[in-house]
Amino acid sequence: MIFITAKFRVRPEAADQWAQITRVFTDATRREPGCLWFDWSRSLDDQNEYVLVEAFRDGDAGSAHVNSDHFKTAMAWMPGVIAEKPEIINVEVPGDGFGRMAELTPTGP
Repeated sequence: MIFITAKFRVRPEAADQWAQITRVFTDATRREPGCLWFDWSRSLDDQNEYVLVEAFRDGDAGSAHVNSDHFKTAMAWMPGVIAEKPEIINVEVPGDGFGRMAELTPTGP
């Protein structure tokens, strides 16, 4: 699977509306047949930073994503709402999803 994590520093005036700003792009990406997940999280330390964690079935699915109309559309409007060029980690890893963490198990009911 292709596993991607990207940090987006967004302009302060866009930070509180980021979920709405990215909604069409996010929903369209999640509907892609090769998308395993596409999840945004807001930093606890920097309210202008969002982290995107995404995964695609394989390289072909990743390629289909970056060649999709919704990706191209997002790349056209996104420069107007980000504060700097995003940082990214993009790796191919074995498997097709998350495993369970061996070191931690919940207690109680």
